[in-house]
Amino acid sequence: MILDDFIAFNANGLYCRYADFYLDPQLPVTNAVISHAHADHAKSGNANVYTTAATYAFMQLRYGKGAAKTSHIMAYSAPFTIGEVQVTFIPAGHMPGSAQVLMDYQGTRYLYTGDYKLQPDTTCEPFEFVKADVLITESTFADPNTGHPDPVEEIKKLNDIKINILLGAYSLGKSQRLIRMINDYAPQKKVLVHHRIMPINAIYQKLGYELGKNQIYGRKLMKTQEEWIYIVPPFTFESYIRATGVKRLFASGWKNLQVNNQDTLYISDHADWNDIIKTIEQTEPQQIWTLHGDGTHLKNYFNNNIFVKLLS
Repeated sequence: MILDDFIAFNANGLYCRYADFYLDPQLPVTNAVISHAHADHAKSGNANVYTTAATYAFMQLRYGKGAAKTSHIMAYSAPFTIGEVQVTFIPAGHMPGSAQVLMDYQGTRYLYTGDYKLQPDTTCEPFEFVKADVLITESTFADPNTGHPDPVEEIKKLNDIKINILLGAYSLGKSQRLIRMINDYAPQKKVLVHHRIMPINAIYQKLGYELGKNQIYGRKLMKTQEEWIYIVPPFTFESYIRATGVKRLFASGWKNLQVNNQDTLYISDHADWNDIIKTIEQTEPQQIWTLHGDGTHLKNYFNNNIFVKLLS
């Protein structure tokens, strides 16, 4: 039997009262199940943190001792129990260590996707489909008018830009994916990396992900006009708004983050509409609960065939 209140929002975030834990809590709690290491999902100060080894490594880099009072590092596909709920981490394909959270309670399976993508990505574990009675899916791009292009073809656009490029990207996950893809599909380009990204790259290396050639930024290097690509986090990208002698690009699935009409770089680490529909088809849920976006389009699409509840 599906419990309508199996998870629900309260002041601390998304709460499972049947086992007293939170999924990606927004404030410190006693028991936190963390889907992945991006800061909007992984906060500091929790007492007990359940997550994957890669996620916890990134949390330690960002938060140090504040990552958790006690860490419980769990492997993919290895069930563990919190209270009376059996929990299993399933690869989500979003970034290294990202996990869907499969929760089994009294024979009913609830699947929280966290952030996920189906596109191929050699810098993280690939997404895995799993059956569930309730699919609790992110709906960041749950719009029939949104479809992400082939990321390889997007990266190949860089080959046509013959001047230095200032490339904005999120430091954790997106930057590393870009470094690997530039090395693979625009190999004549030389990659420079902002100093705040380098420690993250080092963790990728320890996890066994080879990113390809890259080096820390040096001002003199950018003056040589040798087709450098300088990857910087968003705050640095915005501070260089008047930069001259470079092409400014921001890698994102969001149209409003593209800064040039003539040169765009649509590379997203989230599922688009078609991928969400495919995930639903493969998961075969009786109900769909939506998070982190507008689930209205999914509700209209499935009409009465599948019950859709908008959690946020």
